[in-house]
Amino acid sequence: GGGGGAEEEELTAQETALYDRQIRVWGVDAQKRLSKAHVLVCGVNGTTIEFCKNIVLAGVGSLSLMDDHIVTEDDLNSNFLIPHDESVYGGKSRAEVCCESLKDFNPMVRVAVAKGDPSLIDGTFIDRFDIIVLSRASLKTKLFINDNCRKRSKHIAFYSVDCKDSCGEIFVDLQNHSYLQKKPGGEPEQQELKYPSLQVWKFNLNFFCRFVEIKSFSSCALLFCTPSLFAPRIRFV
Repeated sequence: GGGGGAEEEELTAQETALYDRQIRVWGVDAQKRLSKAHVLVCGVNGTTIEFCKNIVLAGVGSLSLMDDHIVTEDDLNSNFLIPHDESVYGGKSRAEVCCESLKDFNPMVRVAVAKGDPSLIDGTFIDRFDIIVLSRASLKTKLFINDNCRKRSKHIAFYSVDCKDSCGEIFVDLQNHSYLQKKPGGEPEQQELKYPSLQVWKFNLNFFCRFVEIKSFSSCALLFCTPSLFAPRIRFV
């Protein structure tokens, strides 16, 4: 990953042509912001590779993968970025193998391997990114990285995502997020979202789930939670 470009930097003719269909959906400004975003994914597994594939195809500025675990046969069952050929993945880390596969998805996106242990990365390293996605890490590591993201002078979004069997969880900390909301017959109004840190969300009893939705698909149950200061509401579908 690396630093972002100048705000006034325009999309190249090649980028405009390649991303034409999605630009029609979310506009040029959104595509320009995406092309300047630098993302770090710590933990390359069946959950995060889908995210990696999608942002590479969409034209993210750069993607760095951190996962020093050596590829095993078990990884082949859940990671479509790892070729079923031991001569390709043998002795290599998940990050190394997936990095090469992702480069083929979109040669215009910089994909690189970031070697190291997520629990030991420092603030200077974190400053290189705009978004950090963490998976299969201990709670201690999640708290450590989320806290470091909040201490930086620049705005760094933090995501923690995990999935095991039929259960999954995701935590999102965008810190403060402003957006315009247009009401019928009125002028757009600026809205402000304030996200709690993982430390607050996990340990402050004043924060509850404002909305919990449970959907059942045969033996599969999905749980969606939104951190809030309000009392919990539960809806069964």
